[in-house]
Amino acid sequence: MHNELVGLMKRLSYRRRPVILASGRTSDFYVDARETTLNARGAELVGRLMLDALDPRVQGVGGLVTGADPIAGAIAATSSLRGRPVHGFMVRKEPKTHGTGRRSEGRGNLPDGSLVCVIEDTVTTGASLLLAVDACVKEGLVVVQCMTLVDREEGGAEAIFAATGLHLTVIVRRHELES
Repeated sequence: MHNELVGLMKRLSYRRRPVILASGRTSDFYVDARETTLNARGAELVGRLMLDALDPRVQGVGGLVTGADPIAGAIAATSSLRGRPVHGFMVRKEPKTHGTGRRSEGRGNLPDGSLVCVIEDTVTTGASLLLAVDACVKEGLVVVQCMTLVDREEGGAEAIFAATGLHLTVIVRRHELES
């Protein structure tokens, strides 16, 4: 499954071209993981592989919109099929200014104190994932794992460990996409 996912990502998501990343850095390659996570077969592979890598204590998975959303859905659907329900949630960069004013959605399935894994589609510096971790903690969730579909291998894993003490679980690494 892993090799099939890497092949699919090479075909659908990996592009060798100049780009400005969310971190503000420039890069000579781009990974648009959503092209894979929103693909039917890609979603299945992501759901299965990430669920397999999930800490068995985890009750919920989620991260910053929009990159984490299809991943959370894939994991949640796969977990139900396997009889091990893991609920998804979404974290906004800023709280809503209307309605409930929430920063996250899907919390009805995850009461305060629930053990969660914060997920991301692609990690470069780790800043976006750490924003989601901070929001989860402030909202009463207990973060026990951090996971990414793609690690660009540019220091994000180290930054996440330094800030949280948690090792970043990685499904696909940059060098696998470049080989």
